[in-house]
Amino acid sequence: MPLRVGLTYNLRRKVKPGDNLPEDFYVEFDEESTVNAIASALRKGGCRVIKIEADENAYMRLRRCKPDIVFNIAEGLLGESRESHIPVILEMLGIPYTGSGPATLAICLNKAMTHKVLSAYDIPSPNFQVFRRADENLDSSLNFPLVVKPLLEGSSKGIRSSSLVRDEESLRRQVSWIIENYHQPAIVEEFMPGREFTVGLIGNDEPYVLPIVEIQLDKLPKGVSPIYSYEAKWVWDTLEKPLDIFRCPADIPPELNEEIREIAIKTFEILECRDICRIDIRLDGDGVPRVLEVNPLPGLIPDPDAHSCLPEAARAAGFTYEELICTILWQALKRYGIHHLFVKRHLVKLP
Repeated sequence: MPLRVGLTYNLRRKVKPGDNLPEDFYVEFDEESTVNAIASALRKGGCRVIKIEADENAYMRLRRCKPDIVFNIAEGLLGESRESHIPVILEMLGIPYTGSGPATLAICLNKAMTHKVLSAYDIPSPNFQVFRRADENLDSSLNFPLVVKPLLEGSSKGIRSSSLVRDEESLRRQVSWIIENYHQPAIVEEFMPGREFTVGLIGNDEPYVLPIVEIQLDKLPKGVSPIYSYEAKWVWDTLEKPLDIFRCPADIPPELNEEIREIAIKTFEILECRDICRIDIRLDGDGVPRVLEVNPLPGLIPDPDAHSCLPEAARAAGFTYEELICTILWQALKRYGIHHLFVKRHLVKLP
């Protein structure tokens, strides 16, 4: 009998006039082409795939079909813990799934909570302040320039070139814009002027670190802020006019490479990430790597021209797309002790 794999996801849609939603509301959801590519990779691995959109009907569909395991890429629909919704349902139904658990997903979506947890373990991250109102006093320990972001978003949602602010007037204006448009607090972080990297990890007890990707911010259009903003990801870097924004493996000294790898592994372990994760890191003014964000549900866009960070790193490590997807699945099956059920075609055995 083939392994029955549920595939849970949220489809990207366009914001319609009158929806009263920011233009990037659906940007973290997946295109149908990505969902189909993952399904195809799983089928090539010998699995039977059941696609289930993670909407209000997902619970009943999962309960009815009860797959052997779920390959979860669902970002969730609403709420501050939306990425946890499908894993919580799956745990309630007793269905295994790929990726991190509800607590990890909830913490990592909250940028301030992530910084607090990492700080408790001496993992460097930016100094920050959360604003629930635009007129709150600015912490005197924070130094301009600052970066203003929504507290509870991913995929650079709510991060614009204008998010890098250099004075208090600009800060208040950007915080107001976040609160009014995204209906959540804003997090204000000290800007780190150094190079930016992203690190993909696969596995569990001893996660395998993929080659480090550098985000080459000097490839952005002239005059824009040197941050990996919504415009940088989704407007200026397109399939029609791609930017040469990734370098993988990153051209960095061996000592820095090892330091970034160690920080990524420690972060993965501290936050109890599972199977797959991507960690964004930037150097501060002293060259110290600091963790910007942790993404336990990293994008898995198959098209090399689409500049999806983790697949880019996997290709540099020698993975085909099918091998990447089947290896993530196998790591989850192994974690549950049921990996003997998987026909190991298209599988990379990690060191």
